[in-house]
Amino acid sequence: MSFEVPNIEIKFRDWLALIPPTAVVGGISYYSYLTIKKAREAGNGQINPIIRKDIQKVVDFIDIEDITEKAVLCRCWRSKNWPYCDGAHGAHNRATGDNTGPVVVRHKPTE
Repeated sequence: MSFEVPNIEIKFRDWLALIPPTAVVGGISYYSYLTIKKAREAGNGQINPIIRKDIQKVVDFIDIEDITEKAVLCRCWRSKNWPYCDGAHGAHNRATGDNTGPVVVRHKPTE
């Protein structure tokens, strides 16, 4: 059993016809590369960058009796005054396009 391979002749016009699909495949490949690279540079998916990294889970208790008027609690995990907000979410929001803000706990006025 033998196979004969026909003599394939590619002309200049045929090479020109290969340019658009090659450019499309190259563009898609490059865009995919940039997307994967950006995702890897973004980190490992952890939300908490600095708060008590030496323990397995961060849990804070605040007694409601200790709150005089209101307590402003951090939700962005960037506060140097954890668990209270110090406004660090502002820089975080500008850098990432996020819209996170603090949790405000206040006493409801008694009637």
